Amino acid sequence: MSVVDRRPIRPARRPATLGRVIEVRELTKRYGATKAVDGLSFAVGPGCVTGFLGPNGAGKSTTMRAVLGLDRPTSGEALVGGRRYAEIPRPMHHVGALLDASAAHGGRTAYDHLRVLARSNGIGDKRVVAVLEEVGLAGVARRRVGALSLGMRQRLGVAAALLGDPGVLLFDEPVNGLDPEGIRWIRRLMRSLAAEGRTVLVSSHLMGEMALTADRVVVVGRGKLILEASVRELSDRFRRDVLVRTPRPAELTAALRAAGATVREEAGALLVRDLDAPGIADLAAAARLPVHELTPRGASLEEAYLELTDDSVDHRAGGTDR
Repeated sequence: MSVVDRRPIRPARRPATLGRVIEVRELTKRYGATKAVDGLSFAVGPGCVTGFLGPNGAGKSTTMRAVLGLDRPTSGEALVGGRRYAEIPRPMHHVGALLDASAAHGGRTAYDHLRVLARSNGIGDKRVVAVLEEVGLAGVARRRVGALSLGMRQRLGVAAALLGDPGVLLFDEPVNGLDPEGIRWIRRLMRSLAAEGRTVLVSSHLMGEMALTADRVVVVGRGKLILEASVRELSDRFRRDVLVRTPRPAELTAALRAAGATVREEAGALLVRDLDAPGIADLAAAARLPVHELTPRGASLEEAYLELTDDSVDHRAGGTDR
């Protein structure tokens, strides 16, 4: 039975206005002698998808749990709309989250699981039916949670996050267990939610997927903030090459190398490193060499992420350099 919903994502009503911003302020969380989060500060605003990135053990899940009041900070605070989660009345109307798709009673049906959550926050049964339709689970609503595939349980977790039509959403590794169609669906969903003016924070280890989904990133390592920037700013910061097309590649290559640049050929073009685009243009003009294209190329999100977090990785596979 297919559970793919190809209809455009639309909310049942306008999102609640409370709690449009996530703020983490000097957050520290200790477990015994271990610091899972260490003086972490960042903010997540509405209208964009923010990727929460870092190696295993970087403190991402602990931070999300602190935002949701599931872990008490050792010091500092995590706020939603200026309030602690515990201070928000009927919080599902303001904050939705998917942290663990397995956190549902296996003996309940998908419908009953959502109905129990809905009742706790004064949400009617019609909304339960609506979110099951929205995530493509209407056809298995009466199936027990324990009999659902991992991908279906992920969708059920998304449905629970959407129950209160909240203005703030947190997703921890939401594509786990989803097939390619499901991954495309969750990507469209998150971008649609952000386009409606909601605040969306999503953690993931799939850099290729984050490159297609996120507008901004918060990168952490060993519980500390490494970088907070837009995806474009991150790519520009780790710019690698300048792509150059010219009808006289041999002559331009010689001139560039004489100026100290590194040049390699790729698909009929030159990839130039160690000299920026204005410098290449000036050199070509001085040598009277025509240039048909001059395009700076940033690093991929994966390349930038790996370079940023290189010193924060605790476990490496054998055979690596470090």
